[in-house]
Amino acid sequence: MTEPRPGMAGAVTHPAAATLLCVDDEANILSALRRLFRPQGWRVLTAESGPEGLAVLEREAVDLVISDMRMPGMDGAQFLEQVRARRPEVIRILLTGYADIGSTIDAINKGGIYRYITKPWEDNDLLLAARHALERQRLEREKARLEALTREQNEALKALNASLEEKVAARTEELRQTMSFLEQAHEQLKKGFLASIQTFSSLIELRGGMLAGHSRRVADLVRGLAPRLGLSEAEAQDVFLAALLHDIGKLGLPESLIGRPLSALAPEARTEVMKHPVKGQMLLMGMEQLRNVALLIRSHHEQFDGKGYPDGLSGMEIPMGARILAVANEYDALQYGGMLTRPMKATEALEFIRECSGSRYDPQVAAAFEEMIRSAGRHEITELPLRSTQLKGGMVLSRDLVTDEGILLLSRGHALTDRLIAQLHSYERTENRRLTVHVVKG
Repeated sequence: MTEPRPGMAGAVTHPAAATLLCVDDEANILSALRRLFRPQGWRVLTAESGPEGLAVLEREAVDLVISDMRMPGMDGAQFLEQVRARRPEVIRILLTGYADIGSTIDAINKGGIYRYITKPWEDNDLLLAARHALERQRLEREKARLEALTREQNEALKALNASLEEKVAARTEELRQTMSFLEQAHEQLKKGFLASIQTFSSLIELRGGMLAGHSRRVADLVRGLAPRLGLSEAEAQDVFLAALLHDIGKLGLPESLIGRPLSALAPEARTEVMKHPVKGQMLLMGMEQLRNVALLIRSHHEQFDGKGYPDGLSGMEIPMGARILAVANEYDALQYGGMLTRPMKATEALEFIRECSGSRYDPQVAAAFEEMIRSAGRHEITELPLRSTQLKGGMVLSRDLVTDEGILLLSRGHALTDRLIAQLHSYERTENRRLTVHVVKG
């Protein structure tokens, strides 16, 4: 039997309402499942046997199937095997008793179920399993949508005028890198949340130039500073993740604005760049695990005296994590020229932090940061970006040298020779492109 779409007053409507099919030969179980799932805004269809459930699948668009194991005729394992064969995109959950472990293993192997829940179930456990299953399905569909969109955009890019070939190549590479991240992120769901964040941070740095290495250096600084200021392990983790992702809002900026000091920009360009903390927060707002991280990213350009942006917060109104991130971010930016027109040495940058303590920065954070830097004997940035014509034998690579297509030419730590430099020149002539090589600063 088919249940109509819910219309009860006070029901919570999910932004993307899903359709669930519940299959059980006991009417009271189906009623319990309807009562559990309807308030979520989901459309609930029911069937009292495997064959009836397959018939529902033939005429309805279903996102998630929840089936009992023990049913007369076609049991749950056989039913879910048929669902997998006919509609492999449908997520499958099995309800099973403790005595059915052998049949459950059979269902896992043949039916490819997402998860099994033992009866009697806990409502919260079953709800959580359903939400996770639907979220996973949403991510897979979004990935497929983005892949299709990328293919369409690539076709459009190929049709551009020959004079725009360089720009087309840059945008195509950006899309390729985005697709690479999405594929990695999908796999990293199984390997750990932090690894996904670190991959996302790498995507930011693929813009190169002033952003290259910046997020990781800032993350390294906040990782040492957060414990000195009494942050809990969870709070320190949020600041670390915010440091890795704090420039994510700059991904959409043109190359001409990346890494340039605000004071060197025209008013309209300055306004556009100042939007990046809010854009960064918006990009992460759909991920519940990063809600606090997104708030720190929004506030990392606020100043202790209230003269920062985007909200003009001051003093303790600014989250502690954002106050920490502000000092570490600007200490690094001062050295590579991303904040002032003249890059500073490490000692000069530290003096700037000290002079702005109480105005631009939280005095407590600034003092702890200075103590950390002095005790660690930290020095200024120790790498140089060079063109191939500037290379000399004996220079050592500070980063992997990778082509736009992702091909590794030389690995980090490799010492250059005259023969290798000549090969790089030959590669540039053959491919009609220029390489930027990062070497250890002598």
